Parts: sequence; structure tokens; C-alpha cells
Amino acid sequence: MFGAFRASPVSASGLLWKVPWRLSAPRKARQRQRLRDVDEVIETVRQSGVQCESLTRALALPKEYEMPAKDKYTVFNRRSKGYRKGIHKVPKWTRLTLRENPLGF
Repeated sequence: MFGAFRASPVSASGLLWKVPWRLSAPRKARQRQRLRDVDEVIETVRQSGVQCESLTRALALPKEYEMPAKDKYTVFNRRSKGYRKGIHKVPKWTRLTLRENPLGF
């Protein structure tokens, strides 16, 4: 169809931006680097002598090198088949601290 009601890419073939089903090696490397950067900031704040509840909670989180790969790249999801889903499928996953999972997962 031509004119005002022609088919757009979205209506013609579904979603225009697709999310890959697994993380590529460079995206995994950037995720590990993000985790290390957060660890570095937490350590810097701890060394400065600041005391607050959020710092106490942050110090209780596991460090990047202490986390298994399963926790670095997936998160708990009760609706998924294996109760896990790729971290890149979470909205705003690069800005959230997703290091904690329910016990047993």
C-alpha cells in the first residue's frame, strides 16, 4: 500500500528492535566491568569513613569475583521455565544492582 496508510516496519514484521536470546561475549565483558566499577565505588566510599545504612547494605552484597556466572548474567524470575532469565531482558538492567537472589536460586 502507498500513501497515508502504508505499512510501517513495525506493523509489517513485528518488533523492529529485537532482544537477543543470550548475551554476546563483549556484552558479558561490559557487565563484568560494570560490576567491578560498582565494587570500586563502594570500596572508595567505605575508605572515606562515611557511615550510612545504604553503605552497610552495599557492603553485604557479593563482589564481582565472588559471584558465580549464573548470578552475573541471569536473574531470578518466577514466571520463567527454569526460574531464571537473562539479565539483559530486565528493564534498565545496566542501572540496577541485581546481585541478590532468593535463597536457593
